[in-house]
Amino acid sequence: MKKFNFGTKKWFGMTSLAAMLVLGACSSGGGASTGAAGSGSESASLGDQVDHKIIGIDPGAGIMNATQKAITDYGLSDWTLIEGSGAAMTATLDKAIKKEDPIVITGWTPHWMFSKYDLKYLEDPKKSYGDAEEIHTIARKGLEQDHPEAYQFLSNFKWTEDEMGELMIAIQDGTPAEQAAKDFVAAHPERVAEWTDGITPASGDTVTLAYVAWDSEIASFSLVQEIMQEKLGLTVKGLQVEAGPMWLGVAQGDADASLAAWLPLTHADYWGQYKDKLDDLGANMTGVKTGLVVPAYVDATSIEDMVDAK
Repeated sequence: MKKFNFGTKKWFGMTSLAAMLVLGACSSGGGASTGAAGSGSESASLGDQVDHKIIGIDPGAGIMNATQKAITDYGLSDWTLIEGSGAAMTATLDKAIKKEDPIVITGWTPHWMFSKYDLKYLEDPKKSYGDAEEIHTIARKGLEQDHPEAYQFLSNFKWTEDEMGELMIAIQDGTPAEQAAKDFVAAHPERVAEWTDGITPASGDTVTLAYVAWDSEIASFSLVQEIMQEKLGLTVKGLQVEAGPMWLGVAQGDADASLAAWLPLTHADYWGQYKDKLDDLGANMTGVKTGLVVPAYVDATSIEDMVDAK
């Protein structure tokens, strides 16, 4: 298999910026800005109000594949899924909410936007997005033998949506991710003790963790990096990439592990492709969710409400 070149941070940043500019251009057009409060026609369908656009994230994300499935399942052939990035999606959401405009986005929890805004999931009776998911930790083959301290800690690490939310909100409010992680460790010594119990600190071994640029995964990487470096004596490097390269990197050993594997649905294709080439260390968080999300003021409760009346 051709080795993936991870020297792509600059490229990733440029494509994210380009995606934000494209989204900005899309949202400045005619029909997308007919607000819930000031819409010219209260009888207009939700599709007409948002110009039949679903604001998505990066094209490699599993939630984008699930959304394409939802478009097929619910007969939403006149809708367009807009590719971009997580940052571009939340920026577009913020702009819409400030104007009380309707908007439909791809969303997931845990995410800080559910604390900042009054949002709701659209019901998914056809189960296009499946049921509640889990975030798993995956590791390359041989990590247990090469770095047993890292392997044991990553196996031990499990936290809650509330704990992740605490860290994500701190980062969103302006605290640098590294400092937010330090603050979390200082505030929760008993949890850190649980995760590191019985592990003898190493002496300068280097471990590389791959993660995607989602707020949830930035939070988990930052916390784990802080604990592994300050409590276990490891040097932890991060590789911020998209979902496909993340799985490939762990499978072929360019990264040692990742805490960002969403299963069983969001990353189902990657799991099917790479499961024999890596170790699943189990769920580090349970009860997570993905789906289509709208502001609470939008007059819709189900994905079925997105179907235009014939």
